[in-house]
Amino acid sequence: MAESEEEVDVLVQRVVKDITNAFKRNPNIDEIGLIPCPEARYNRSPIVLVENKLGVESWCVKFLLPYVHNKLLLYRQRKQWLDREVLVDITCTLLLLNPDFTTAWNVRKELLQCGVLNPEKDLYLGKLALTKYPKSPETWIHRRWVLQMLQKECSPAGSGQKEQRGQAEPQGEAERSWHSERLQRVLQEEMRVCADAAGRYPSNYNAWSHRIWVLQHMAKGNLKILHDELSSTRLWVSMHVSDHSGFHYRQFLLKALLGELGQSWERLQSGALNLSPLPLADAHQVHRSNGDGTAGAADDHASAIPQLFHEEMELCTDLIESYPGHETLWCHRRHVFYLWHQWRKNSQGTGPQSPVLTHTAALLSEASDPHNEGRSSQAMDVDCVPDSSKHGGYTQDTKRLKRGPVPPCPGLPSEHLFVSRILSSCRSPEQGRFANAYRKWLDSVIGQ
Repeated sequence: MAESEEEVDVLVQRVVKDITNAFKRNPNIDEIGLIPCPEARYNRSPIVLVENKLGVESWCVKFLLPYVHNKLLLYRQRKQWLDREVLVDITCTLLLLNPDFTTAWNVRKELLQCGVLNPEKDLYLGKLALTKYPKSPETWIHRRWVLQMLQKECSPAGSGQKEQRGQAEPQGEAERSWHSERLQRVLQEEMRVCADAAGRYPSNYNAWSHRIWVLQHMAKGNLKILHDELSSTRLWVSMHVSDHSGFHYRQFLLKALLGELGQSWERLQSGALNLSPLPLADAHQVHRSNGDGTAGAADDHASAIPQLFHEEMELCTDLIESYPGHETLWCHRRHVFYLWHQWRKNSQGTGPQSPVLTHTAALLSEASDPHNEGRSSQAMDVDCVPDSSKHGGYTQDTKRLKRGPVPPCPGLPSEHLFVSRILSSCRSPEQGRFANAYRKWLDSVIGQ
């Protein structure tokens, strides 16, 4: 074991170099972790690389972390000069051990702005840190900064500046296509990182909030992505029935879909929307009729909203019956039904055959009012695995809404009937309490 200060410096420098070499030997490392080891038992490196997993023996952390921490602080205080490569290695080591050290992320921001670091490489470091610390707020904040930087690099303004310098138009088109594909790859990777972090820590609010931010800033107005996200999280929430953050994400998706479909409907009504093909129809594999295109598109929009709510209420019913006594499921049902109720209320008077979305903005503001949803203080923290025979595994075949007759829409009578059925068959006191609270909420809020 190293004892003197000089021996510690030599040891730590060797460990930092071993971590750097590990990433050079295997650029596909996908997880990091600490290996419990109170003291060094062998004369070997404490860095262990097995397949795509990187481990650090715990005995060296008490030497490694203070060393890289002090090195970086001395650099920031202009008391010690470090070249760029050393800065990259030190910040990488420090952030893998302590990703909430803001100064290290700020140094990497400067390296990114100088062009020393690649944005994707920096996102990769954050991804690895989140495998060990999935809630790290500083890591999520830094990711958003990097994503904004990437968006600016790939914006049309940047391409326009290059064309003004004399580049040929075909080259500009190819560059724009490359930037678009780059952003698409980054978006898909962010969805995977968020899903992985949510699975590693229950009710990971930071991960789900970041996922919402990504959709709002990188996929705004993209109906296909919104539908894909609603479908892909169906299985996840079915396996984490007490994770309110996951269900809150689905509530955000429903509101976003209502907003986008409302704007599409208004453009359709004004005659400014060219519906060949309709994005919603592509996302749902809807087959338009052979009649007038505008009429077929209007019918698609009119039936899509009830279909969305019908499927979400069916999911709530299935989960409540399968896993009794989980408050999160009842809160989600309350929110979805309130959203549906407000949409129907605001769409009345626009025609009995095709409910339209001219009041979607008012709907979204009312649905987000916190006093409309009473919640008890009891929290649930049990994750359950769905019955595959009942849920059908939620394969890719269930990802798309299919054109067909508009399903029966939920209303007060059907909800009261559902509560009565639950109360007559439940054996869980918590389930009965949540059902009675839901019935009281129906009468006091919806029944007014």
